Amino acid sequence: MQLHSNILGEGSPFVILHGFLGMSDNWKTLGAQFSEQGFEVHLIDQRNHGRSFWSNEFNYEALVKDLKNYCDLHDLNDIILLGHSMGGKTAMLFAAEYPDLVSKLLIADISPRFYPVHHDAILNGLSALDFDTIKSRGEADKVLSEYVSDFGTRQFLLKNLYWVEKGQLGLRMNLEILKEEVSEVGEPLPNHAVFEKDTLFLRGDRSEYIGVGDESIIKRHFPKAKIVTISNAGHWLHAENPNDFFDAVIRFVS
Repeated sequence: MQLHSNILGEGSPFVILHGFLGMSDNWKTLGAQFSEQGFEVHLIDQRNHGRSFWSNEFNYEALVKDLKNYCDLHDLNDIILLGHSMGGKTAMLFAAEYPDLVSKLLIADISPRFYPVHHDAILNGLSALDFDTIKSRGEADKVLSEYVSDFGTRQFLLKNLYWVEKGQLGLRMNLEILKEEVSEVGEPLPNHAVFEKDTLFLRGDRSEYIGVGDESIIKRHFPKAKIVTISNAGHWLHAENPNDFFDAVIRFVS
């Protein structure tokens, strides 16, 4: 089975992977901007997310295999690869396993280290959405607000809402499997995984995902890594400060 994608522009291939509970649509605006800089941008839905296929298997090896199949199908080589959060972990492992396919690597607000499960409230809130009774985005937001107080986070999650049919809402994500396998999202990069080409880690100045102590593990896996901090941004740095994020990415890939 092949991943769903939205392909924008023409030029050097630039592949973007969303984070946990996200989708390719989260990157549509930035993707269009990157395409205007002379790139063929591939906005990908990873398995169990967005419009891509659902599967009971969910781990980074599977996500990497999906991306390799996608590159083979589209004859992609020397790609610029950008991943956010979970997508960043996928991108790290892919670059380490297939270094000849990746020209430059960009990782948004995630480190190679282990992360404990911390999505319980979000997953419980999404599970509480009863679409037999919920008939609008506003009603879904009201239920979700009992579990997730941050408005921006709720808006990000509710992008997954869609009309299954007239009058029937649903979620694009495979929530059941993502709940069962959520611990896989925090798994560390294997010790042997190394990528020796140019790599850029971008972190939000208000995020705790990449701390001072992460620099050594980043350098161990990515000897040529540089770390850039995006101001006025948390974990969703590309959405919270898209202008500075765009500028930092373009400086690196150019």
